[in-house]
Amino acid sequence: MEDFEEESVSGSESEGNDSVMSDGELQEAFAKGLLKPGLNIPLEARKKAVNNVEGLKQCLADFKKDLAWVERLDLTSRPLPDIVAKADGKLTTLDSGEIQAEDDFQREMYFYRQAQAAVLEALPRLKKFNISTKRPEDYFAEMAKTDHHMQKARGITKLMAKQASMEKSEKAKQLRELRKYGKKVQTDVLQKRQKDKKAMMTAVKKYQKGMTDKLDFMDGDQEKGKKGASGAAGPNAAKKKRGPNAKRQYKDQRFGFGGKKRGSKWNTKESHDDMSGFRSKAAHGKSGKNFGKGGKQGASKRPGKNARKKMKNRS
Repeated sequence: MEDFEEESVSGSESEGNDSVMSDGELQEAFAKGLLKPGLNIPLEARKKAVNNVEGLKQCLADFKKDLAWVERLDLTSRPLPDIVAKADGKLTTLDSGEIQAEDDFQREMYFYRQAQAAVLEALPRLKKFNISTKRPEDYFAEMAKTDHHMQKARGITKLMAKQASMEKSEKAKQLRELRKYGKKVQTDVLQKRQKDKKAMMTAVKKYQKGMTDKLDFMDGDQEKGKKGASGAAGPNAAKKKRGPNAKRQYKDQRFGFGGKKRGSKWNTKESHDDMSGFRSKAAHGKSGKNFGKGGKQGASKRPGKNARKKMKNRS
């Protein structure tokens, strides 16, 4: 068994050497010019063209049928002459027969006029055989597509229309929902405003009655504005930290610091309960001092309107 394997290996190696040697020999022969075209590649001989006219005519006679012209409708005609050029006395290339096959315009015009000549020759023949050449008014041609196909197309159209209507209704529904949401938001905002207004009016009434001395409800908007602006440092943040400038300091020194002016004369609980400056005699007119209407002691009373008129007439 081992001897057989060694023999097979040595045989394959010898075949490989022979193939390498054969390739080397071919390369040397090619370099020397000993190899010529056709030695290694088989060349097929060209087929000989045969123009057997008699055989073609015989084949044509075999399958040709002798039918009437109505069944064949074949015509062989020359192109019509150019009437406009003929009236002007000009001779066109189509009339002279000198047509250039490479010229697309001349070629198409030749086909067009040849078709015209065929139509003018065929129409009288068709009328002679009582064959109608025009479509009747009540003519219904067979449909190119079947009824099943058309019903399928109509079904697709209906589905598309139904889908469009569903999309339209969905958009309308979304608009209604948005309107409801907008109305709800608007109602919530109005209710919040009314609630804030009611709370502010209640705080004002409490302050007027002396039930509280706090005015926080008036500073609510200012505090909200300060809270909103505290998050982002403005360009004048460093300037505010340094304090007011010299001009502002001079005005504060001369005119004061301003302060709260609104409600400065309102009564408070402490001022209402303070009775230290109350004098009963002065309040009831028993102090012995007779103050007139003008506020001066011993001031004369002004006469009435009728008395003044009489005095004026006397004078």
